[in-house]
Amino acid sequence: MVFTLFFAFIVTQRVLELGIARRNEQWILSQGAVEYGQEHYKYMVSLHVAFLASLLLEVIVYDKTLSAFWPAILTLFILTQALRIWAIQSLGRFWNTKVLILPDASIVKSGPYKFLRHPNYTIVVLEIMLIPLMFNAYFTAIVFTLLNAWMLSVRIPLEERVLSDMTTNYASYMEERNRFSPTFQKESD
Repeated sequence: MVFTLFFAFIVTQRVLELGIARRNEQWILSQGAVEYGQEHYKYMVSLHVAFLASLLLEVIVYDKTLSAFWPAILTLFILTQALRIWAIQSLGRFWNTKVLILPDASIVKSGPYKFLRHPNYTIVVLEIMLIPLMFNAYFTAIVFTLLNAWMLSVRIPLEERVLSDMTTNYASYMEERNRFSPTFQKESD
């Protein structure tokens, strides 16, 4: 029963986020945005669908139960959701699941983007570990953590390259910043 409710929450949340992303996509494309990374997007979507399917199958087939550490894991999960909402609100209409770049737009430097270079990807990394671990679904946690790391090794460099190449202010802003957190300046030689 707990798993069913939690799983339904996750699926509902993803569907709502896709609706927000679709609405934002229509708006930003109407403003002249250009899409990048179409080649890998279908694989990213497939990875997330497979993650949910794997979680569902592992918990049901192997009759997995709630972890003994579920209170701590649930607390971390709730914190990631608060960070997710903060990230989505901070980007506003620019938030999307696709790489859509609006030329001449300024990068967002507020909200969690003031502290983390890629807060949304940090959230996804944590979720892919936390959600299965809450139900002792170790196979799903390990396999999809590795697959997601591979996906992000494609996605993040593409996104950063495109942001730097376009006429946004990303390259100049990040030139002096730490690799993972824009809050910290690079050390000078």
